[in-house]
Amino acid sequence: MNTFFVLLSGLFALLLLAAVAVSFHVTWRLTHPVRKPIHMEPRDFGIEQVEPVVFSSRETTISLAGWYLSAEKNGRVSNGSTLIFAHGYSQNRLEPHLPALSLAARLVQAGFDVLMFDFRNSGESSKALTTIGLREQQDLLGAIDFAAAKKPEHRLGLVGFSMGAATSLMVGGVDERITAIVADSPFYSLREYLAENLPQWTGLPRFPFNWLILTLCPVLLGANPRDVNPYQAVQQAKKPILFIHGTGDTTIPLANSERLFELTQDEDSEIWIVPRASHVRSYALVPDEYGKRIIAFFEKGREKRK
Repeated sequence: MNTFFVLLSGLFALLLLAAVAVSFHVTWRLTHPVRKPIHMEPRDFGIEQVEPVVFSSRETTISLAGWYLSAEKNGRVSNGSTLIFAHGYSQNRLEPHLPALSLAARLVQAGFDVLMFDFRNSGESSKALTTIGLREQQDLLGAIDFAAAKKPEHRLGLVGFSMGAATSLMVGGVDERITAIVADSPFYSLREYLAENLPQWTGLPRFPFNWLILTLCPVLLGANPRDVNPYQAVQQAKKPILFIHGTGDTTIPLANSERLFELTQDEDSEIWIVPRASHVRSYALVPDEYGKRIIAFFEKGREKRK
C-alpha cells in the first residue's frame, strides 16, 4: 500500500510539474509575440514628409522607434495639436487592420501632427517582455515626453487600439498633458479579461491552467495582470474620452467599453458603437465616418479649451 501511495504521489508531482512547465511555456510565448515587419510606408498613403524618430521609454533601457508626421511639413495649416497613436498587442505602429497610416493621413490633412511608434518588443523598438499594458505605460509616457518636448505649444491627445487603447486610458487618464483620448476596443480589466478569455488564447482548459498562468507565472516573470486596470484611470480622468467598439467584437466584447463609459467623469465623453464591426475593424468598415468622428471629437475639445 505504501508503495502505491508513493507511486501515486510521484505521478501527481510529475503531472503538476508538467502543467507548470506548459503554463510557463505558453506564458512565455504570450509575452514574446513574433514581431511583425514594418511593410508599409507613409508615402503609400500620400504622406510625403516623414521624420523617422527614436526616443526612450520612461524605462530608459528601452529604445522606441517611430514616425513623426507634421501637418505643416505636409502642406497643411497646423491646428496646434499632436495625436499619439498606441497600437495593439502583437502589432506595431502600422496597426494593419485599419491600417493606421490611412487614419494618420486623414488627421494630417485636417491639421494634426501625428506620432506613430512601436511599443517594446514590436516593430523596430527594443527587445523586452510584452506585458499587455503594464510596462507599455512607460513606453507611452516616453512618447508623450517626446511629443511634448518637440512641440511644447501643442495640445496632446491619444488614439489607442485594443491593448494600446487600454494603455492610453491608464496613462492619459491621469497625465495632465493629455487633453482627450480616443480608445478603440479597450478591455476593462486585464485580470478579469484573461480569466474569462485565456482558454481562447492558449487552447488550454481552464483548470488548472488559468490559475497557473494568472497566479504562478506573473510571479516568475515579474508582471502581474492584476496591475493593469483601465477602469481605475477612467474613474479619475477629468477629460473627454471617446470609446469606439464594434458589436461583432468577439476578441474584446463590446461590454468592456460600455462599462468603461459608465465610469467617465467628463460630460463630453462619448461612446460610438459600430454595428457588425469586429475587433479594431471599425475604421476598415466605415473609414469616412470614423475619421470625421475622431476629428470632430478632438476639434470640439480644442475649441472648448481655447
